Amino acid sequence: MEKRLYKSQINRKICGVCGGVGEYFNIDPTLVRVIWALFACTGGGIVAYIICAIVMPE
Repeated sequence: MEKRLYKSQINRKICGVCGGVGEYFNIDPTLVRVIWALFACTGGGIVAYIICAIVMPE
């Protein structure tokens, strides 16, 4: 079975990006959200989230 990165339909808060990343790496989506929030404080996280929300399939 091939693993694919996609936006989560279940673990969704805004667009499902963090939930999809958590499901792909088999880790808790909350941990991904915390890491992404810390990354967003540096400035690059917001831009990266928007790009992922546009590029990642549903």
